[in-house]
Amino acid sequence: FFFLQERLRYVLLLLLLLHGTDSFYVPGVAPINFHRNDPVEIKAVKLTSSRTQLPYEYYSLPFCQPTKITYKAENLGEVLRGDRIVNTPFQVSMNVEKKCEVLCNFPNKPVTLTVEQSKLIAERIREDYYVHLIADNLPVATRLEFYSNREEEEKKKEKDVQFEHGYRLGFMDGNKFYLHNHLSFILYYHREDVEENQEPTYRVVRFEVIPQSIKLEDLKADEKSMCTLPEATGSAPQEIDPTKENQLLFTYSVHWEESDIKWASRWDTYLTMSDVQIHWFSIINSVVVVFFLSGILSMIIIRTLRKDIANYNKEDDIEDTMEESGWKLVHGDVFRPPQYPMILSSLLGSGIQLFCMILIVIFVAMLGMLSPSSRGALMTTACFLFMFMGVFGGFFAGRLYRTLKGHRWKKGAFCTATLYPGVVFGICFVLNCFIWGKHSSGAVPFPTMVALLCMWFGISLPLVYLGYYFGFRKQPYDNPVRTNQIPRQIPEQRWYMNKFVGILMAGILPFGAMFIELFFIFSAIWENQFYYLFGFLFLVFIILVVSCSQISIVMVYFQLCAEDYRWWWRTFLVSGGSAFYVLIYAIFYFVNKLDIVEFIPSLLYFGYTALMVLSFWLLTGTIGFYAAYMFVRKIYAAVKID
Repeated sequence: FFFLQERLRYVLLLLLLLHGTDSFYVPGVAPINFHRNDPVEIKAVKLTSSRTQLPYEYYSLPFCQPTKITYKAENLGEVLRGDRIVNTPFQVSMNVEKKCEVLCNFPNKPVTLTVEQSKLIAERIREDYYVHLIADNLPVATRLEFYSNREEEEKKKEKDVQFEHGYRLGFMDGNKFYLHNHLSFILYYHREDVEENQEPTYRVVRFEVIPQSIKLEDLKADEKSMCTLPEATGSAPQEIDPTKENQLLFTYSVHWEESDIKWASRWDTYLTMSDVQIHWFSIINSVVVVFFLSGILSMIIIRTLRKDIANYNKEDDIEDTMEESGWKLVHGDVFRPPQYPMILSSLLGSGIQLFCMILIVIFVAMLGMLSPSSRGALMTTACFLFMFMGVFGGFFAGRLYRTLKGHRWKKGAFCTATLYPGVVFGICFVLNCFIWGKHSSGAVPFPTMVALLCMWFGISLPLVYLGYYFGFRKQPYDNPVRTNQIPRQIPEQRWYMNKFVGILMAGILPFGAMFIELFFIFSAIWENQFYYLFGFLFLVFIILVVSCSQISIVMVYFQLCAEDYRWWWRTFLVSGGSAFYVLIYAIFYFVNKLDIVEFIPSLLYFGYTALMVLSFWLLTGTIGFYAAYMFVRKIYAAVKID
């Protein structure tokens, strides 16, 4: 049902776009207009930390609760991300200032935290947790101002402003823990144009917070839940002692400011990045390097091939040709089916499924339809697309299996539908058990897991069977030369023809082309940043496809020249060589960039990294395999075989 809703929304948005909208940005939701005094609801999303990678829901800590707690119905992507959106007791009205107000119901009776609760808060502060709230679907941000390394005179004039997602739960000073118990909300509104007699309407365009820690004695509260904030210099912070009970007040203030930012570009603040120039530089660098190397490789290969084909096709020098070494000598064995054709075709089918899914997701996201404002849409779309792309995966796997003289198509289809998804589900299930043990909201609930299994066996499996059936019935790929009865002996190979050396050599170019983008993707996944540069990602993806194809063609050419005709599996393994470099980069990122020390967060990091590396290997291996297969068929079709 959610999926149908999403699809309908996308279709409508596409129609609107084609109708001629002037804004490039397609938001996930329609704008909400507020009048003065209208309530602006503030909801909590979750608590996150890049040190533990375990999200928790807001009320896992003893914050003030409203009289009735209601959770928002969530889509699949939100559940998988660990979002648990819930209402909070903050009373905020449009364009109405609040100096200082006590959050819990009893102003004269402070909140008493038990020893257990105090311990928990202290532990979360030590683990560097951030609290994420939203107002009108806009996440809260903390403003960070700092001076950049400019000239001294300019320093005085201008500060650089960056925004941090969410706000810190508290801070540590020595061995003492301090909780941010007072929140100063700063909300920015944009006044909409209305006719003269109408009441003005406002839209929320930014949501900032300044968290403060203020001791109970310094917050003077009266009967009406009002309080007075102390002077900034004279107040002491609210300490949380984990060894005893603590008393404190939760308070907040609201300040409204008018802003020129239009509703359509209200997310720009969150997405501003200082390194767009680095991005452009890296993209241009990658494009130049890849096309330069591509040009050289293409020239060498084409010239060498032309020479080879011309030599092989000379009628009068048949004796010379017979003595020559080279790829023509293995023409009777080059299309000999490899070992385990069913597993090979199944892995390639999953690779095709991944390729179609990633291509469509990046393209749709590039059009702005999976922006961060439609929370969880990216993950939901990716899951459903992977299921539906099973029909293409099945078709290609079935056709290849038929070409490799396979007969048991039903078993082959089952293998394609379960091999890669089974590994993914298995790893995720094991990791999920550990997350469950930690009572984190990042754990996928049991009903969601059952729903995912139903999608796998109810959507993906039948579609793979359908695709496999038609692929297997279709004419197999036409191989230009016949295979001999007796396999040819393979001469001893040089050291550089070793599989592992091939993987190291073949992985460098594709990895170099996408290495900068990888940094931003890792930051988005592990450090709770927003990733939105899908235009860049689309370019990088195309560069990756080109570089994988070319490297794979070069490697298979060298292999056939060395009279080794066992290229099927080898090409698939070697083309995925960049996945090995992704693994090394992930280890480097873990050691240098992340502050993870505990066992379970480390296990989660390496578990999910293993899934990424496996998926990346399938993707690049499939691209390389099909490029090499087309190349081999082309060159053997061009020579005359007696």
